[in-house]
Amino acid sequence: MIRLAKISDIDGILEITRACAAKMESEGIYQWNEHYPSKQAFLKDLERDELYITEVEGKLVGAIVVSTFMDQEYVPIEWLTPNGNSTYIHRICVDPNLQGKGYAQKLMDFAEELSKHKGFTSVRLDTFSQNKRNQRFYEQRGYQKLGDIFFPKQSSHPFHCYELVL
Repeated sequence: MIRLAKISDIDGILEITRACAAKMESEGIYQWNEHYPSKQAFLKDLERDELYITEVEGKLVGAIVVSTFMDQEYVPIEWLTPNGNSTYIHRICVDPNLQGKGYAQKLMDFAEELSKHKGFTSVRLDTFSQNKRNQRFYEQRGYQKLGDIFFPKQSSHPFHCYELVL
């Protein structure tokens, strides 16, 4: 089941993101760190009603942010669609012990359907240039890689921006 997150879900989401960061680091992928994702970011997502979780038998297994807010870092990208009618995916995570079971696919299906249902023309996101698994994941879903941005607090490596026209 996928639903809007509640304040009581934040600690569980942070546990998952810390576990994901540790798993990625063990694979040489330094995408998330002590600065990101932060509790403050998730609280802001919660305030905007943009943070969703997925549960299995009442247990939190993953989360996703479906936002209408375009980060300043995205401005230089030449998107496929005009700015102003897109959603942005952030902070998607699945408990590392449950990865590979389709939960990320379900979260993305949900985000894309929600965006389409609300009349948005595209879904945009970024993923770390060193995370080849994520790049394949999005490309297999039909996302097109458009350009690179940087988040210096996270890494000196770029993040690739992707867009899916709905």
